[in-house]
Amino acid sequence: MFICRRLLQLGTLSALLAGCSTTAPTASNPSAALPPAATAGNPAPIRIGPAAPTPGPELADDGPAALTPSGVLRPEVRSFVESLAAERNLPLKPMVSALESTRYNATVARLIAPSPPGKKVWRSWLTYRSRFVEPKRIGWGVEFYNEHRDQLNQAAQRFGVPAPIIASIIGVETLYGRNMGNFRVLDALTTLAFDYPAPAKPERATMFRGQLADFLTLAMTGKLDLETRGSYAGAIGMPQFMPTSIKHYAVDGDGSGHIDLTNNTRDAIMSVGSFLSQHGWQRGLPVFAPVALPADPTALVDGGLEPKQTWGTLTAAGARLQPGASATGWGAQPMGIVDLVEEARGTAQYRVGTPNFFALTKYNRSYFYATAVADLASEIEARVGR
Repeated sequence: MFICRRLLQLGTLSALLAGCSTTAPTASNPSAALPPAATAGNPAPIRIGPAAPTPGPELADDGPAALTPSGVLRPEVRSFVESLAAERNLPLKPMVSALESTRYNATVARLIAPSPPGKKVWRSWLTYRSRFVEPKRIGWGVEFYNEHRDQLNQAAQRFGVPAPIIASIIGVETLYGRNMGNFRVLDALTTLAFDYPAPAKPERATMFRGQLADFLTLAMTGKLDLETRGSYAGAIGMPQFMPTSIKHYAVDGDGSGHIDLTNNTRDAIMSVGSFLSQHGWQRGLPVFAPVALPADPTALVDGGLEPKQTWGTLTAAGARLQPGASATGWGAQPMGIVDLVEEARGTAQYRVGTPNFFALTKYNRSYFYATAVADLASEIEARVGR
């Protein structure tokens, strides 16, 4: 869900809405920012039906989302669903019925709308961190880890992603399943696909049409219920996967033959591991390299979502190993300088991210998010088993 360096973070949605690398909110904290349109690691938005949305005739909250005043599907909705049925060999009639049942949700539109022009939101790493790396979330994380230790360790063994990282993502996204959202996903996605609240950004509506297409595909093939509830942007379950991510990365963790990210913790844990593994996570690599940077490393920061520095370029710029550290393992990997800014003060903290840090940014395109996940994981790891 957003604008460069200030996008909304709704789980893997931010891995879908293109953008830059800094701050964003979560499904459990929708007050930050939103993502932009299809990012690395996820398929590009599916273009089904007209690309530009036509505002619907009924925009009152709980009015029909997909119907004209005469009670038939809006032309762009009809084109969308007919194309979807033909392209994916899906049954047309039940999808038409599903869309006819959808209701416009003004709360969804309000929450996802861009900030008013001229309204400055100062990015603060310390404020952001305090929302996620805090005593209650750490304590619940330890409880979650101890309760699901076997599943977390199995996921770590299978995908190479440490158990505390998986637990931390679920903690950041939904407070370990306590806050998964209560919006009807079909209503939310239809609202955003055909009445996105920023007409000047048609690529966002296109992205949500792709998500709606994948949601309907999953529902028509028995993999999701049409009444599924989730976040206001359509993210689902404990890990807040968007429908496209469910389609490509979700895992049947218990061998039941069905994937349930809302009620089945094993499926959720395995799916997080699967997502990160398929987005570049490397077994045994730290998230941050133990490096002492030069006094002013700003020239080394590019703000991107792919690591481009080498250990050689960093040492040439004055970087050194921290006392007692070794470059074994990560020293041959590409790295990136992570700036964690305090905009109002004009200051920043800096860290050296390995490819595993940048794998976390594929879950949410935000340096703040990825660092908060890593820091919360460290706090959980330090306490488990006590």
